[in-house]
Amino acid sequence: MKIKPVILCGGAGTRLFPKNYNNDPKQFIDFGGWNLFEKTLDRVNDPIYDYPLISSNYKYEKIIKKILKKNNIKKYNLILEPLKKNTAPAILASALIKNISDKQPILFLPADQLIDNKKLFNKTVRVNAKNLTSNNICIFGIKPISPSDQYGYFLTNKNSNLLKKFIEKPKINIAKQIIKKGAYWNSGIFFVRKDSLIFHYKKYQKNIFFNCNHSIQKLKIKKSTIKLNKFYYSKAKEISFDYAILENAKHIIAAKLNLNWSDLGSWSSITSLFNKIKHKYYSKKNTFIKPWGKYFNLHRGNCFLIKELVVNKNSSISLQKHKHRAEHWTIVNGKPKITIDKKIIFPKLFQTIYIPLGAVHRVENNFTTPVKIIEAQVGKILKETDITRYVDQYGRIK
Repeated sequence: MKIKPVILCGGAGTRLFPKNYNNDPKQFIDFGGWNLFEKTLDRVNDPIYDYPLISSNYKYEKIIKKILKKNNIKKYNLILEPLKKNTAPAILASALIKNISDKQPILFLPADQLIDNKKLFNKTVRVNAKNLTSNNICIFGIKPISPSDQYGYFLTNKNSNLLKKFIEKPKINIAKQIIKKGAYWNSGIFFVRKDSLIFHYKKYQKNIFFNCNHSIQKLKIKKSTIKLNKFYYSKAKEISFDYAILENAKHIIAAKLNLNWSDLGSWSSITSLFNKIKHKYYSKKNTFIKPWGKYFNLHRGNCFLIKELVVNKNSSISLQKHKHRAEHWTIVNGKPKITIDKKIIFPKLFQTIYIPLGAVHRVENNFTTPVKIIEAQVGKILKETDITRYVDQYGRIK
């Protein structure tokens, strides 16, 4: 039996931009000819999978269908929520549609994650499909590359894949301790049979099961698009799947993934990614020579610009500020001295420094090795003229 992939694509993606920017949700952001939703669709383009089911809401119907058409995906189901109720109702409603059989394995994937090893990921899915039963749930963990307070973690029993404990976004010092004990990041990807999912909702979330079941019975369908009944769906409890089901479930197993993974949920993770793929974006047209070195415009998106700065030995950009943009600098080479208002910072390699809008700042290189910085500019106006200089060794202050 083929695995049914369900792509959860209803998130608002508010972590990267202020609310007043009205930017696309993270899964739809163009990062240079690709977006995370497309990467997720490609991940399930494999013989082990049935055609995809995309769970979203009315607001994103047009953009999802545009991306499906662009990627020549003709067979799919799109299930649309009339209003957002968090992941627990969305997940159950997706699983209850009639063309998913009771014992069919369902893989739920957030649409906003980047996984670099599709082959290894799908091998792990295939192996763990054999472990699914009528009353268990399989969650996918990522081996941490560093302590982080941005992700949840889990621990398994010693010499076992059985879940022992969830730890929700711990402080850095706690994260360091639990990583030493073998903790994995909770990726938000999970694997379950339909009959097991129904079993858990009937046992722990009767309100959600009743209302989602009725919203499915009274749905509207047109071609491949399913619209849930608003009356019943609005009555479903608004809660995440983690709190509604995983915290109550007694039989959870873990699939551990040792591969590069990111949800691109911070400018630090985005600049780190562009550092790895920057060679794809180099060209004479996007190279600019400056008295202190040079910079490359790697990618211009909606309200953001990714650049690489190269500061030569014994050189410095001007002491400056910007009226319309904030900046995130990830240090990828050299030993810079950074000024932000009255603070002097000597950042470590791969550390990310935040330059708030209006902050007076500068980067200096007092060594022979060039300083290289991947910079993310964030703002509604991103122009080189948006510079107010205070000190400049190259005579550019008028």
